[in-house]
Amino acid sequence: MTRVRTAHVIGGGIAGQVAAVALHRAGIEPTVYEAHATGADGVGAFLGLGLNGISALRTVDMDTAVLARGFASPRTVMLNGRGRVLADVPNGGTLPDGTHAITIRRTDLYAALRDEAERRGIPTRYGKRMTGARHTGSGVRADFADGSTAVADVLVGADGIRSTVRRLLDPAAPGASYVGFLNTGGYARGVDVVGPPGVNHFCFGRRAFFGWTKAPDGEVWWFANPPAAREPDPEELAAVPAPLWRARLLDLYADDRTPAADLVRATDDVFTGWITYDLPSVPTWHDGRTVIIGDAAHAVSPSAGQGAALAIEDAVVLAQCLRDLPDAPAALARYERLRRTRVERIRAQGRRNGSGKTAGPVGRAVRDLVLPTVMRHLFRDGRDPLRWMWDHHIDWDTRVTTPAPTAATR
Repeated sequence: MTRVRTAHVIGGGIAGQVAAVALHRAGIEPTVYEAHATGADGVGAFLGLGLNGISALRTVDMDTAVLARGFASPRTVMLNGRGRVLADVPNGGTLPDGTHAITIRRTDLYAALRDEAERRGIPTRYGKRMTGARHTGSGVRADFADGSTAVADVLVGADGIRSTVRRLLDPAAPGASYVGFLNTGGYARGVDVVGPPGVNHFCFGRRAFFGWTKAPDGEVWWFANPPAAREPDPEELAAVPAPLWRARLLDLYADDRTPAADLVRATDDVFTGWITYDLPSVPTWHDGRTVIIGDAAHAVSPSAGQGAALAIEDAVVLAQCLRDLPDAPAALARYERLRRTRVERIRAQGRRNGSGKTAGPVGRAVRDLVLPTVMRHLFRDGRDPLRWMWDHHIDWDTRVTTPAPTAATR
C-alpha cells in the first residue's frame, strides 16, 4: 500500500481551488488543470455562502480573504406577491466568533480562492481540456485535447455539472436535470428597498420568484427565476437580447407589490439568462484512483443555497481521507461514505425548495395561508429546522479512520 503523494485536479473553479489548497495542506502535491484559456474572473452572478462552507474554508485557512469580499447576511424574509411577510427567520445563526453567512459575487469568491492557491505556489495549467483517463501501474494518467498527458497518484474531478470526469468514470452516469425555471439577475442603484443591508428577501411573486439583498454600499443585488415548462435550448437562450429579457421580467412582476419591477428598471445590465439544473443521484463517485467532487458529483438546485458550501466541504474531507488512509482506494471509498448521505439529503431539500417557486394559483393560496404558521412553529424558541445543514463543522486535526467491519462483513 502506497500513500498518495501527487494529485491532478481537473477544473479550476471553486471546488478545484479549495481541493488544491486542502490537498497541499495535507502534504500532497496538487496541480490544477483548467479547460478554459483564462480564469473565471468576471464570470457569474452572486451567491450565498452558508456557515458550513465558511467553517470548512476556515479549516484550511481560506476564510479570511473570502469574508473580506462578501457581506453578512444574517436573516431571510419571505414574502408573497402582495408584499405580505410570510416569514422572517435567521439565516443559519453564527459561528462561535459571531460570523454570519455571507452574500458574495461569484467572481470575488473565485478570485479569493485562486489567489490563496497561488500564494501557496500551487500551479494551474490553463487551456487543458481533459479528454481521457486511464490507470497506470501505480496511478492515473490524464489525456488532454492538446495531445499532452500527465500522471499522478490520484485524479480529482472538480469540473462541474457537465463533468467529463463523471462521464469517464461511468458512461451511463446521469446528466444534468432541468428543475423548471431559469435564472437571471443584476445589480441596481437608486432604489430604496426596505430593511437593513444583508437581509435576504425572497418573494413568491404571482408569476415568478424574485429575490434581493441590499449591499452595505446601497447597491441592491437581485435575481429572478422565470418559470419555463420546457427546458430551452441554451444557445437560443443566450441569444435573447437584453431589451427582451428586461421586457419579459417587467411583465412578470408588473402585478407584484414588491420592488422587483423597480429593480429591473434600475439595472443597467440584466444578466443573460441561464438554465437551472441539479443532478439525480450519481451512482459512481470513484474507481479507486479517480474521484469526483462538488457539482460533478452532486449538483444541487440553487434553491438549497448550498452548492458552493458542499463543494468546499467535499474538498476538505477528500484531502483528510487521502492524508490519513493508507492508499487511494481506501481513501476514496471513505470519502464517499462520509459525504454521500449528507449531500443526497441536501439535494432533496433543494428540490423541495425549488418546487415552491412554480406553484399555481391554488398552491400559492395554500402556501400563503399555511407557511406563516408553519414557520412560526418550526422556528419557535430559537429553534432552526435546518440547523443540521448549517452546523456541519469539519475538524481538520481529527484523524480519518476506516470503520471497523461488522459481523456481517467479516
